[in-house]
Amino acid sequence: QVQLVESGGGLVQPGGSLRLSCATSGRIFGIGTMGWYRQAPGKQRELVATVTSDGATTYADSVKGRFSISRDNAKNTVSLQMNSLAPEDTATYYCNARGVRSTLWLSEVWGQGTLVTVSS
Repeated sequence: QVQLVESGGGLVQPGGSLRLSCATSGRIFGIGTMGWYRQAPGKQRELVATVTSDGATTYADSVKGRFSISRDNAKNTVSLQMNSLAPEDTATYYCNARGVRSTLWLSEVWGQGTLVTVSS
């Protein structure tokens, strides 16, 4: 069974930084795209950033220049470096993996989320 586990969330002051990490477990032979999504209270889940297996990245306009996504294909992990955090970045952040080659092929797997709160 493939699982994603996020870590690194917490409380940070405006202008601060956090680094989120997502570890995988289970027998994984490869992952197509990994990414981060977030959901603020009362809002829909939205894309934050994604990275393909060959390193191509996409970012939401709201985080461009502040957040940076990276992955380790050998370890099947993905990280999100978040700088210049603002209160509007407050949300639960979810790790996502698409095109997971395991003992079965999985179209999409989600982590359970980690809460990021930006407040003074």
